[in-house]
Amino acid sequence: MFYNQADYIETASGNKVCRKSVLCGPQNIMILGKTIVQEGCIIRGDLANVKVGRYCVISKNAVIRPPFKKFTKGVAFNPMNIGEHVFIGEGSIVNATSIGNYVYIGKNCVIGRYCVLKDGAFIADNSVLPSSSHVPAFAVFSGSPAVYTSEMFESIPDVMADFTKSYYQKFRSRKDE
Repeated sequence: MFYNQADYIETASGNKVCRKSVLCGPQNIMILGKTIVQEGCIIRGDLANVKVGRYCVISKNAVIRPPFKKFTKGVAFNPMNIGEHVFIGEGSIVNATSIGNYVYIGKNCVIGRYCVLKDGAFIADNSVLPSSSHVPAFAVFSGSPAVYTSEMFESIPDVMADFTKSYYQKFRSRKDE
């Protein structure tokens, strides 16, 4: 996969962030390294801290927004943690509190507020996970509303690590050819 080098900033830790993405409150966004943030993504660090682990892929037009709770006197936002080797598909909206390691979120998914996705979870394309849902480790959820459909194979950590690392290695600028 090739990208136009002028459209991306590569950080010292190896992150590749598209200039056509929106990082609100960048002082509250911590991306640990070798993560790709593609075109049209929005990460809302202005609301609360957002921590993204290594080797994550945030695909085109995805929205990462910390969860919030409404009170009579206003709104409170909570921090969001995304583990390592996580893939977030195109057009997905994520409001989760916590996403574990080796998690796959498909295209056009909506992950509701205060959801917790444990290690190795798999959310199928076009799924809507209701607020405060808890996805156990190695579980597959799909549908609208998303429900448990099956269990992932135990080697998913190895598969996701290989997938995200190879995605990162193959995501090169045209000049690297």
